Order: sequence, then structure tokens, then C-alpha cells
Amino acid sequence: MAKTITTRELAEKIVNQEETLILDVRNTEQFEDWKIEGGKAEIINEPYFNLLDGVESLDEKLDKNQEVIVVCAKGGSSVMVADLLDEAGYQNAYSLEGGMKAWSEHLEPVKIADLSDGGSLYQFVRLGKGCLSYVIESDGEAAIVDANRMTDIYEKFAKERGTAITHLLDTHLHADHISGGRKLAEIAGGTYHLPPKDAEEVTFDYAPLKEGNDITVGKTKIKVQPIYSPGHTIGSTSLIIDDKYLLTGDILFVKSIGRPDLAGLADDWVKDLRETLYSRYKELSYNLTVLPAHYSFAEELHENGEVSARLGDLYERNSGLQVDDTEEFKKMVTENLPPQPNAYENIRKTNLGKISPDTEEQKEMETGPNRCAVEG
Repeated sequence: MAKTITTRELAEKIVNQEETLILDVRNTEQFEDWKIEGGKAEIINEPYFNLLDGVESLDEKLDKNQEVIVVCAKGGSSVMVADLLDEAGYQNAYSLEGGMKAWSEHLEPVKIADLSDGGSLYQFVRLGKGCLSYVIESDGEAAIVDANRMTDIYEKFAKERGTAITHLLDTHLHADHISGGRKLAEIAGGTYHLPPKDAEEVTFDYAPLKEGNDITVGKTKIKVQPIYSPGHTIGSTSLIIDDKYLLTGDILFVKSIGRPDLAGLADDWVKDLRETLYSRYKELSYNLTVLPAHYSFAEELHENGEVSARLGDLYERNSGLQVDDTEEFKKMVTENLPPQPNAYENIRKTNLGKISPDTEEQKEMETGPNRCAVEG
């Protein structure tokens, strides 16, 4: 019987920068579209059907004494390959439980900082999809920003820390993943906040997330300050936390900038995107720490697993912030784009409350990487 490893155990290896060898047995097309990355992970692709008659072809690529983690789409084929490796003398072959589908759902909490008056800020890293969400806690209350649909993880975290979830905020209407904000608000009895310009078609009640409507978390009054920052969507709204941290949503990333086309309005929103990045953000303190809603490249992860950067440093090194010519900028953000996220139209409809797919349908809709950034 093949030995197995959980997504949490694998995530800890990657975040802790452990040498990790992964054998991905999905077909090459699936592998090239989306794979496990980060830390010191080395990944080899050998499609499952090439190994049905034996694993001898791997002997030149693998050491029989080293740990090998076998990965497939859902955890079935990887068990069979791990068994074949074990029979062939590989002593430390493991199958990743649940495969890439389970990997896509894992959230790894990373503490970003202690806030004033005893508060704290956590970043939840969705390693399998590049999504980043945040928990701001203070004096027994918590606000969660850009929550993923796996709401039980946030519930468990809050319960363990003895905090009540009072505010759920989405920086914009997401198109690459299903938001857990509204569901969490219903479960916890909290308030769901959404930018009103992104919410014109919603089918539910919400509190407008807009500039001037500051939110406080706990009696110690950790301030969440919305800053209107359109461009990725017409309603995109950034958040300044405790006067030190800038949650940029999908407007600004560590190595790229947000794409303006996921509602089919790229030409209309390019001007907004440029105004936000080249004017609005420049009025803010360059000492703010940028915390985005996504990352696209494994090298964006720091050694402790977090994704962050100083705003001033990004103005020096982020290629999306270095384009002086307006027309050249427009060309970059409308022509230099990756494929649309998987099922993005139905994801938008789900987040608007227009459709209600079941859990398995939601998982299938989210399969694949995030594609919210302009390719650099």
C-alpha cells in the first residue's frame, strides 16, 4: 500500500524551503498549464501512461533513496505510481492525497505582523492557486479580506484564536476564484463589504466598501481604510491597514500589475488602471508594505512563505510601473495577456449571486492557476 502525504505536510516543506522532489504524472499539457511551485521544490513530469509497463525509465532521473512525492489530478493515479515505485525499490515514494484538486484548496497561514494595541495581521497563502487572503484581528474581533470559498479554514482559525468574525471584505468582484466572503458573513453573523461599482448586478444585500467609510476592528480600533483604486475592475478598492500595510487586491502585484479585461472592458478600464498605479498610489507613503490578492511566480514567496514588498521598492523594480508612454502602457495591458481564468464568466456570476453551483462544480470551475496579472 502506497504511503501518502497530505497537502499540509507538502505545504510546510515548501514554505520551510526543504528540498522536495515531486513527480507529476499528469499529461504534459496539464502539467505545463499548472503545477506545484515554490521553495526548493524540484518537479519532474512523466505522464502516467508512460509508466504503466514499469518505472525503469525513471531510474536515470531519480535516486531510489530519496523522497519522491507523486502527484496526479485527484490522487488515484499517484497511488498506483507510488506503489510501482515501491515495488521497484524506491524506499520513500509518497502519493499526494487528493492530488492537484486538493492542493488547489490548501491555505497556509503566515503571520505578517503584530499591529498596534495588540492586533495582528495574517496572510493566508493558497499555494496551489496563488490566491492571497488576509485576517486582521484585534481585541477578539476579526476582519477577513478576499476570503476563498473554503470557509471552514477561516472559521477554525478564528475559533482557535478566540475571535469573532465581524467583517468580510472583497477588494473587488473576483473572476478567478469563488469568494467565501458572503457565505462567511452568513455563518458568522458578520457584515459583508463589496465595492458598490462592482455590485450593481448582485442579488444580495451588502455594505458598500468605499473610500471615506473606514472600518474598525475591535475596541482597539485597528483602522481599515478603503482607497478607491479602479483598473482591474471598475470598483477595485485597496485597503490601508493600521497605516502600515496596503492591500492592493488585483491592482498591483509584486512582479506584475493587474489585468483590466476580465469583464470585457479592457479599453475602458486602461485609463483607470494607469491613473491608480501612476498617480493614486504615488500619493501614498512609499513605506507602505504592499500585500496583494495574488501572486504568479514562485520567487515572489519570501523564505517564511509570505508575499509582500515595500511600495517604494516596487516603483523601482516592477516592470508594470516603469512605462512612461501612455500608448505603450495601453498596449502592454491589452495585448500582453495570458488566457482568461478557467470558467471566469461563471465564477463572476457565482460571486454576483446569479448562479449557485454545488461544491463539486465550484471545485471544477476553479481548476487551474490564477491569471489575474499582465504577463511580464
